[in-house]
Amino acid sequence: MSSVPTLPAQRVGIVARAMLNGTLHYLLGALELEQLRHEVGAYENDPDFLPFIAIKMDIEQMSISPQMLKKTNNQSAQDVQKITESTQWAKAISLQQCATLAERFSN
Repeated sequence: MSSVPTLPAQRVGIVARAMLNGTLHYLLGALELEQLRHEVGAYENDPDFLPFIAIKMDIEQMSISPQMLKKTNNQSAQDVQKITESTQWAKAISLQQCATLAERFSN
């Protein structure tokens, strides 16, 4: 049985739900949502996607790489603190929008 490809709109819902239930690192999900907004045709100032643009900018400014978010051991205390603070901030500014996207793009 072959796997059916996921459409970008479906992927938004999947990613948002995974971020909310903790099965996907929140920052990794935020990066993916920021990319997916173009694929689903969201307009430039779509309020549900705007926080994820800011989160992407914060991740870049803090020099947090996706690889840093995927590995859990052998990280310096400074990296762990940086990731923890960035994640807390990201959730504070986008948790409601994440929930809205999960509902808006649910299957």
